[in-house]
Amino acid sequence: MKKKIRVLTLCAMLFALSSVAQAQQPAKVPRIGYLTNAPLSASLELQDAFRQGLRELGYVEGKNIVIEWRSGERSRERQRALAAELVRLKVDVIVALGSGDIRAAKEATATIPIVMINSGDPIASGFVDSLARPAGNITGLATLRPELSGKRLELLKEVLPKLSRLAVFHSSSSQDYAQTQKEIEIAAGAFGVKLQNLDILSPKDIESAFLAAAKGRAEAVLERVPGPILSPHRKEFAELAVKNRLPVMYEGAEEVKAGGLMSYGVNFPDLYRRAATFVDKILKGAKPAELPVEQPLKFEFIINLKAAKQIGLTIPPNVLARADRVIR
Repeated sequence: MKKKIRVLTLCAMLFALSSVAQAQQPAKVPRIGYLTNAPLSASLELQDAFRQGLRELGYVEGKNIVIEWRSGERSRERQRALAAELVRLKVDVIVALGSGDIRAAKEATATIPIVMINSGDPIASGFVDSLARPAGNITGLATLRPELSGKRLELLKEVLPKLSRLAVFHSSSSQDYAQTQKEIEIAAGAFGVKLQNLDILSPKDIESAFLAAAKGRAEAVLERVPGPILSPHRKEFAELAVKNRLPVMYEGAEEVKAGGLMSYGVNFPDLYRRAATFVDKILKGAKPAELPVEQPLKFEFIINLKAAKQIGLTIPPNVLARADRVIR
């Protein structure tokens, strides 16, 4: 009997020690891959918005979550290499920003969940089967970039009622180039505006595009330049617009803050905050295929009166009254 008691006591002690050891083992810290082709220094506000969204859900970088920040620095080859690197690191989720980043991540993995933030049309781009049921390993947010091009042209026409010649600064390397161009052409036809399409494939093309627009007697510019090209050169872009006395309608607020004339588009900080919700759901076991893709909820129309004054443009009162934000 004494021998049995000693055996049982020893077993109990071993069980207790095992339980303590298991309790002391640290929980796995989720690892998130963040992939962009734009320089990280050009989108600090958006990165902060993503961090804020995570904090609101209880995740603090460096404590209970790790973020692997990766930038292709405008190189498609490097972008693809970094996507493959994130897969080798076995991250739990890849957050892919633009269409190029999403495609690079999609090519790198068919199993690791991918949360997209800035996809113009994810269905036409082949990222998801439908918004309601993505079906694959990709979900997240769509920006409606192609569809908003018509609205931007409409606002330009209100500011410049006699507008008849419009330069479109775009990039044929953009994933949603064809879709967006189609929307712009439809809107231009409706407003009786003749288009001058100028392809910008690298930052060195920006100045020559302005010269070509001025030579072609364009009366305004519709900016459709991808972030990796434009973001590091926002101030230069705005200065060239002033130099050539050309009103420019931008897609994002950051360009107007840097001295641009006006922008209409998605509130991107809101999208980045909302992307954290998808990350949270996936880390808790949700499957991307069953998480519906969401669309923007907030849009902003911003006008910079300083920029308007520099090019001698008067913004009509009725247009000014519609602005969500006015920089004076």
